[in-house]
Amino acid sequence: MKVTISDVARLAGVSTATVSHTINSTRYVSGETKEKVYRAIAELGYTPDASARSFRTGKKKTIGFIVPDISNKFFATMIESVENYLSAHGYHLIIANTKENPEREETNIRLLSAGLVDGLLIASTMEDFSRFESLIPAGFPVVLVDRTFDTKRFPSVSVSNFQPIYRSVCRLAGKGDKRIGMIGGLPRLSSTKERIAAYQEAVADCGLPQDDLLIRYGNSMENSAQSCLDELLEQKCDALVVAQGLMASETVIYLHKKGLKLGEDIDLVTFVDYDSDINYLYSNQMDCIIQPVEKLGETAGELILRRIETPDAPAFEQVLTSTYQPCSM
Repeated sequence: MKVTISDVARLAGVSTATVSHTINSTRYVSGETKEKVYRAIAELGYTPDASARSFRTGKKKTIGFIVPDISNKFFATMIESVENYLSAHGYHLIIANTKENPEREETNIRLLSAGLVDGLLIASTMEDFSRFESLIPAGFPVVLVDRTFDTKRFPSVSVSNFQPIYRSVCRLAGKGDKRIGMIGGLPRLSSTKERIAAYQEAVADCGLPQDDLLIRYGNSMENSAQSCLDELLEQKCDALVVAQGLMASETVIYLHKKGLKLGEDIDLVTFVDYDSDINYLYSNQMDCIIQPVEKLGETAGELILRRIETPDAPAFEQVLTSTYQPCSM
């Protein structure tokens, strides 16, 4: 049975009018009362129909952005780009951090879509599209960022890295590397699936060993690369492809501590998705796949404002491309 505003009011111990005013910011409500209402909304899983007239009392000029790790400079850079674009168009940005936890994402979607913001940008950590879709109120503007689903019911903006990864693996094979290790992100993510598929196709086309032990998975959080690197070096890898910027920086530091020289003892392909002194210092010793992070954020801001203006427009994907930059050695 669908949860109603009366259910929320009953659990919070307030009137339905107070719930409505809290959701829509149409009258002063104390902080203590707001907390009770939002706690009840989260506990009951209440999602108001955004298309209903009673919940459409005007724009709040605020967008929510749900990200998997706010400390990761890739997302921090993207957030800044989104905020710059929205600010120039008179909008504010609210950030919610999931720490790659689907339950935290679910809570944040419910709270933010319950009247706090005009629309949501989401870099989702969920794998189950039906679960994700069930959280979005009917007619509520949403744009997926960086990570998408096979089912295309929401507009999205992402970056394709298939060709750069394919080319980088083929280049390593051409240099004589035989055992090329690969570190991807969480296996459930669309971005990881594409990057692993590109690696596997290149390995097969170049006649290299197709060994599952050469593929390891980290995540967007800090310090997730080391265990992957320990295992790959045990597999006698002579080259590595690290398909995420934070893990790439950690890899360079790890190899340096191990006394391994880039381009001599081991070849490396890294993702560059934020400004880093490490990328600057070692750019001539490793291949780089450069992500258009600022453009990704700007496009996300543009798409969500367009979605707010025309919420019933057909969903479409916008795919940006990364740049492959071989090292000069």
